[in-house]
Amino acid sequence: MEFLGDQGRDVVIIKDFWQNGNLFFIGPQTSIGNMYLGPWFYYLIAPSLLISNFNPTGPAIFIALLNILTIYMLYFVGNKWFSKSIGLTSAFLFAISPVVIKYSNFIWNPNIMPLFSLLLVYFFFEGFKSKKFHYFIYASLSFVMVINSHYLGLALLPFIGIYWLYSLFSYIKKKSKYLKPFLLNTLIALFIFIISLTPQILFDIKHNGQNIKALTTFFTQRETTVNLKAYKAIPIAPLLFNQINTRLLAGKNETVGLIVSIFFIFCFFLLFLNRKIRSKINDLSSFWIILSWLSSGIIALALYKQHIYDHYFAFLFPVVFLFIAFLINRFKIIGIPFLILIIIFSFIENPFKYPANNQLKTVNQIANTIIDNSNNQEFNFSLLAKQNYDPPYRYVLSQKKAKVVNLPEKLAEQLFVVCEPFQIDCNPINNPEWSVAAFGWAKIDSQWEINGIKIFKLTHIQNSSQNSLK
Repeated sequence: MEFLGDQGRDVVIIKDFWQNGNLFFIGPQTSIGNMYLGPWFYYLIAPSLLISNFNPTGPAIFIALLNILTIYMLYFVGNKWFSKSIGLTSAFLFAISPVVIKYSNFIWNPNIMPLFSLLLVYFFFEGFKSKKFHYFIYASLSFVMVINSHYLGLALLPFIGIYWLYSLFSYIKKKSKYLKPFLLNTLIALFIFIISLTPQILFDIKHNGQNIKALTTFFTQRETTVNLKAYKAIPIAPLLFNQINTRLLAGKNETVGLIVSIFFIFCFFLLFLNRKIRSKINDLSSFWIILSWLSSGIIALALYKQHIYDHYFAFLFPVVFLFIAFLINRFKIIGIPFLILIIIFSFIENPFKYPANNQLKTVNQIANTIIDNSNNQEFNFSLLAKQNYDPPYRYVLSQKKAKVVNLPEKLAEQLFVVCEPFQIDCNPINNPEWSVAAFGWAKIDSQWEINGIKIFKLTHIQNSSQNSLK
């Protein structure tokens, strides 16, 4: 499991909820646009932190269990919509995909998106297939979790919305008996979604509309965010399609990824050119569902002007595996070799063949070192790092009842500086980092190193602390 700044932030917030009753009104902050997600991810994982007695491993295990459930749901949906072999193939390839494994075993809001995007699509379209329109309620709840995972989950709305409108006009035209339950359950689902926004609305009321302003800016000032001209996605979509295949199905090998993409396209054209092949598809509507899901998602991502990281297309994880499993089983002669190819390169890049990062263990060791050398006295704390921030350390220190006090509220006689020497110079003396500079003139009293991370104990130079306070 990873245990870096985002994970430390999340467990700090959830622990405060359990111990002090501070409710969540917003969730994690997005990396772009100064926006906040909804709070429901925190509520989802909060019980697991309590059950594990505030050990961060608890929520990580819960996230892993959710993704194991996703494996089963892929089998379930693939089996119900197509065949047992398609369900088994999609579930197996999902389970061994290196990128899927990477985003399945630590606390992070995007890591729940594959499960809830699959549940959203399944419940929405199964509502139409079985005429059980109360499934819309489950779809609404799933969508709430999708956009509380990442706002790019909004990319699921266009193809769902278009199908909903098509069905509405069809029911009206035919004066269908299903029109009433269709509309009634739609309204209930919409009401549930609106209710889910209540915490964010209350947050915006208190903070002068901070979130809605940021969201408006994101979509209106589009120089570096999104392009709303759909035709602009045409030249980018094939590259993005190949990127997704390379990351999910080819063990990150670009050559194999290109081969898989060619396989996709070749089989796709065979389906469209050969009516006999199409006629053998048991449920053609299910094929159109996964095709629309994949294509609309790629187009939506192609309109995004920033770099596309793997977790950005987490809402497409399930459909990629359903689609490749469908093609492998439909075109077995060429599909089986491709299945073997995917399996081989997935295992070659399997994350479990690399040593564990032991980040939580390292943070615990560093915290113990600090406590042992603080002489049971109060101390200030600072982290120097290029791509991390201090909540993991502060969380573990607080769990161990360390006497850490915060600047500027209180200036202690000693400062412990943890330096992660990746792309930075580990020199705490005269360092411009505020939490170091605010300590005043200091000297290095002692220093240690644990797993490549340096720890410095700084003390005041005589009489300098009084001058710095002045």
